[in-house]
Amino acid sequence: MNKQFTFVSIVLSTLIASVAHAEIYKHVDADGRITYSNVKIKGAKKLDLEPADTNFGNPPKSNNKSSDETKSTTPGNFPKVDANTQNQRDAKRKDILKAELESEKQALERAKQAYAEGEANPEVYQVRNANGSTSTFRNVPKFQEKMKALQAEVDAHQRNIDLLTKELNQIN
Repeated sequence: MNKQFTFVSIVLSTLIASVAHAEIYKHVDADGRITYSNVKIKGAKKLDLEPADTNFGNPPKSNNKSSDETKSTTPGNFPKVDANTQNQRDAKRKDILKAELESEKQALERAKQAYAEGEANPEVYQVRNANGSTSTFRNVPKFQEKMKALQAEVDAHQRNIDLLTKELNQIN
């Protein structure tokens, strides 16, 4: 019975949502089974349903309002900053961003240098042979792992420089 009720509820919800202004009929047969339909059945009662709310709790949007009507006013006790104070704040922010940009450029140069040094010094290991001599082999996976980490550091500093430059350009 619960499965039927759930199914009927889902069907009813779907019908109401898809046919918001259609007529819906409820029919109860001799065994007590309930059937909902948009087609009139003998003995069915017409349901008086409200149209489905498709706003889901949000206020309805109207296209005929001007932009001034949709803006909220600033409360009277909201703190205000005069233009001179704001300009000083912007100048200080710009100085901080410039200093950070210089720091990132220096860090990028160090990261590039570390990458070049890592590239020049491949990872190797030595094995002592049975006759007492040693053989040297390259450890390619370890070298690739080291270079990947060094490249990630270079990329991170370059990304930071790009973002700081973009931020500074937006201030100007």
